[in-house]
Amino acid sequence: MSTDKKRVQFRAPNRLIDRTDALAEVLGEDRTGILVTALREYLQDATHDDTLTQEIAAAYYDDEISYEQLKSLVGAEEAANFRVLKQQLDEGFVDEVADL
Repeated sequence: MSTDKKRVQFRAPNRLIDRTDALAEVLGEDRTGILVTALREYLQDATHDDTLTQEIAAAYYDDEISYEQLKSLVGAEEAANFRVLKQQLDEGFVDEVADL
């Protein structure tokens, strides 16, 4: 995992932050650690959801996200598979195959 960090700021309901702070106190961690862990786990779970994975793939096929973004979301192996499929879906490829 990269050690580069980016500072972010967001607003959240007081109750959610209060619960985060309470958990941080129980675990002897800081709020940021709890939030980073929660976000990491959410993203891990979300990208293993078939429906969401198909939405991510569609965004890549429609050039809404880059290959690097795709790879960071679904992993290198699945991203490579999507790249091959995108190349196969390319009109030029379809035309070449149709001429065979």
